Amino acid sequence: MKVCIAEKPSVAKDIAEVLGAKKRNDGYYEGNGYQVTWTFGHLCTLKEPRDYVERWRWWNIMDLPMVPSRFGIKVMEDSGVKKQFSIISRLVQNCDEVINCGDAGQEGEVIQRWVLHLAKCKVPVKRLWISSLTEEAIKEGFEKLKDANDYNNLYAAGSSRAIGDWLLGINSTRLFTLKYGQQKQVLSIGRVQTPTLAMIVDRTVEIQNFKPQDYWELRTVYRDTEFNSVLGKIQKVEKANYALEKIKEAEFTITTFEQKEGKESPPKLFDLTALQVEANKKYGYSADLTLKYIQGLYEKKYVTYPRVDTTYLSEDIHPKVPGILQKMQYYSRLTAPLLEKPIPKSKNVFNDKKVTDHHAIIPTGVVPSGVSPEEGKIYDLVAKRFISVFYPDCIVSNTTVLGEVLKLEFKATGKQVLSPGWREVYAGDKAKKKDEENLMPVFEEGESGPHEPRVDQKQTTAPKYYTEATLLRSMETAGRNVDDEEARELMKDNGIGRPSTRANIIETLFRRRYIARQRKNIVATQTGIDLINTIHNETLKSPELTGDWEKKLRLIEKGEYSAEDFKKELIEMVVGITNEVMFRKVEQGITILTDEELAAQKKAPKKKAAPKKKVSIDELKCPKCKQGSILTGKKAYGCSEFKAGCKFVLPFQFLNKKLTSKQVVDLIQKGKTTKIKGLEKPGSEEKVDGKLAFTPDFNIEIID
Repeated sequence: MKVCIAEKPSVAKDIAEVLGAKKRNDGYYEGNGYQVTWTFGHLCTLKEPRDYVERWRWWNIMDLPMVPSRFGIKVMEDSGVKKQFSIISRLVQNCDEVINCGDAGQEGEVIQRWVLHLAKCKVPVKRLWISSLTEEAIKEGFEKLKDANDYNNLYAAGSSRAIGDWLLGINSTRLFTLKYGQQKQVLSIGRVQTPTLAMIVDRTVEIQNFKPQDYWELRTVYRDTEFNSVLGKIQKVEKANYALEKIKEAEFTITTFEQKEGKESPPKLFDLTALQVEANKKYGYSADLTLKYIQGLYEKKYVTYPRVDTTYLSEDIHPKVPGILQKMQYYSRLTAPLLEKPIPKSKNVFNDKKVTDHHAIIPTGVVPSGVSPEEGKIYDLVAKRFISVFYPDCIVSNTTVLGEVLKLEFKATGKQVLSPGWREVYAGDKAKKKDEENLMPVFEEGESGPHEPRVDQKQTTAPKYYTEATLLRSMETAGRNVDDEEARELMKDNGIGRPSTRANIIETLFRRRYIARQRKNIVATQTGIDLINTIHNETLKSPELTGDWEKKLRLIEKGEYSAEDFKKELIEMVVGITNEVMFRKVEQGITILTDEELAAQKKAPKKKAAPKKKVSIDELKCPKCKQGSILTGKKAYGCSEFKAGCKFVLPFQFLNKKLTSKQVVDLIQKGKTTKIKGLEKPGSEEKVDGKLAFTPDFNIEIID
């Protein structure tokens, strides 16, 4: 018996139908020598801190950094998950071969490997690797099953990513929360999340602090064509007006008239980020929604695997292109001209060196039906982009005209489309054109005549807020401003996060209220700004440094970097960050004193002694054993020496009254609190006022 494990029930059903496994059982399909089951996505996860060391259950800064000697995994705490895992485990224990049918990517590999590890799989494992869920693709994939060991590097990269996020995320979040958090506010830190937030905060603060400045531009109109002075932005109005007065009466003379024919290549095929950018620009869809829609289209067999970061097709796709175009009946007006002649095999489209696990997102040729309006719009973007890459270049005429008045040079440019080429695919779109045509008259060099000069007063403008489209691009290029598609392609290995995770990172920042939407703009909230201001360690918030970690993860995937070295570097970084933050001086919550401020304080005249500092609960000693420190649990305070036998427990709430930090400190230090109002007597609803005190065996009682 062969057991196939897919990532979702719907995918398992598609595979079962192709394999002839028709019988539906509880948690799997069976038939024709196959059992086809599924994982519901993540069934397993890395162990939590408390699973390694019991005292790590509580947040104590003295336990940081937490670095397990060996990382472990466990089944997630969910009854449905545990039931499905037990089904998979039973099937795996009684089969002859396992076929990993998880999503063909890094995350899919990790999901499946963790399940097989905990299920104690001892039989050979094969790997199904496909880029679409059509019947043809599934059949072809099963004919070309790979050995699971071929993907060991992919798993090493995925597990390294998970371990890295655990080490940095959990340790940094606890560290900054315990050091700077106010009123039990959790300060969430993440390897990808924090540099992304830092970019948004930097842009928001830059805009908030921006002060517009006036400047002036000298322009003139000659033969209904506007020319701009090469002086550019003039900082003083007197200089602009002086130039205007000088040229008013003089004639304008054409010195150069140049027309050059140029070519505009079709835009590249979509990877996930490019699709999310386009959908945000055109329809205002968030990255998360676009991923949801394209994933839905993939599972319905209408498009290929979407979680990709390449804009190229592998060369073996070339023979299949005419068949796909032929099946795209709705677009027959656009595909018909392409099918009249052989499809060109351009290196701008087909390039094996640019494709790793998967190729760019393209239609499968299956005619869509039953899709939502939103899915239909996303499919249309993918379909038209696929068609357009096989159209010829757009031929344009670029015109440059130079003129002068009294040796002062002016310039005008324009563009005309001579042959639309690939732009024909988008001719019916209502979207605003990126480049409006600027038709210009024909000028003769040496001609001259009167003109209409003027001075325009303008102001410098602040940078634009990020939109999801521009934020995704910045994450892809590690914060660098890159417009050229080829340059972006080269920088993808150094981006922040992966295409499949960026949408979730952005949504996490929204959910934690570190950022907010203002129409299409993304702005940092005060909470987000405060958090980034708290973090002085540049490693945590630098896009470039985080991009370097991403590059190393990709090198692990290629077998060119050691996963163990990556882990060691991460541990060194976490230890360094912990030491730096723990020994940094803090004043009033999140206000951090710099080295210069500390030096200035030492030189300043000594003042009277400040009021006694408030004692925090985690600084207290256990009143019962006098040895351990106080730990904060989920429902109560406890002693760090509980393993040694100390059973001291102090609940957060007593007699239906939540204890304040001061009351807890008083009780532990002095043995009693000040008077508390509204305590409920046990067994009745009567409320009384009184002090709380410890009994000899450290239970709590009310005293007058």
